[in-house]
Amino acid sequence: MVTTSLVIVICLALIFDYTNGFHDAANSIATIVSTKVLTPFQAVLWAATFNFMVFFFVKDHKVANTVSKIVVEHFVTMPVLLAGLLAAITWNLITWWFGIPSSSSHTLIGGFAGAGITNALYLGSSALSAVNLAYILKIVAYIVLAPVMGLAIGYFVTIIVLHLSKNARPSIAEKWFKRMQLVSSAALSFAHGGNDAQKVMGIIYVALIAAKVIGSGSAMPTWIPLACYSAIALGTLSGGWKIVKTMGSRITKITPLEGVSAETAGAITLFFTEHFGIPVSTTHTITGSIIGVGLTKRLSAVRWGLTINIIWAWIITIPVSGIIAAGVFALIRALS
Repeated sequence: MVTTSLVIVICLALIFDYTNGFHDAANSIATIVSTKVLTPFQAVLWAATFNFMVFFFVKDHKVANTVSKIVVEHFVTMPVLLAGLLAAITWNLITWWFGIPSSSSHTLIGGFAGAGITNALYLGSSALSAVNLAYILKIVAYIVLAPVMGLAIGYFVTIIVLHLSKNARPSIAEKWFKRMQLVSSAALSFAHGGNDAQKVMGIIYVALIAAKVIGSGSAMPTWIPLACYSAIALGTLSGGWKIVKTMGSRITKITPLEGVSAETAGAITLFFTEHFGIPVSTTHTITGSIIGVGLTKRLSAVRWGLTINIIWAWIITIPVSGIIAAGVFALIRALS
């Protein structure tokens, strides 16, 4: 049954998807802007186009399926979804304001899980009974594994590319790498859209089940992926310039060659995790890839102080989002 609360949840989910786009725009465009291959406007238009094009190619939404099962269906209610989304949007805006490249994916997951656990406690159940631990543990594991994969792939791709181009004239090589960066950036934007938009699809899908609009296990309505890919693409068009600066130049200086390597590594990691339905962080992945590229020069080429601060943001995102969601859920109960 379509209710006001369901409409509000869907609208908030799409608003979150939009904030995900401008928050994570930096992931797709930071390197291509910092290497001056494209202007900022050209870069966001390029990235947004490939964010949306995923709609025409990806029909098996494994990541959405994983997200929809994080909280046990018995504990999923409209207040739970509302609290989770409000918490995720709040944390996204806070980290965007301060230019912190945190994970939109993990703030959504933390908010959803935190609200679900709080609901279970209100109902007299144990906290762990509200969540599917297998899915949570997989997501937590990839907080570490995704950036490590990006780092390793970025390092080895850079070594291989350097070896293959060692006899090329620098001016000709740079010209070709700038062209190749258009391809690698497009691949990263495509992978970003496919991974991140699906998380919101999972939330909207489970909201429809909770409202009994569709039955559990039903096929996902086509309008959900269309709306989600559109929202994230529009968000990307809005840009995220504070985070672009952090990702594109403050971690390590990036050349077109290194931009190709970092974007290729990030895209490979995201395609791999999406294939297995693992909702990883695009932010974590591309940050790891950029660090891996920087390590091919020397350890000191990476600004480790900044990197450690980013890692702390990664660590606290899920618990802080969960705590905010718990507070919002308690407030909703008190007011209802």
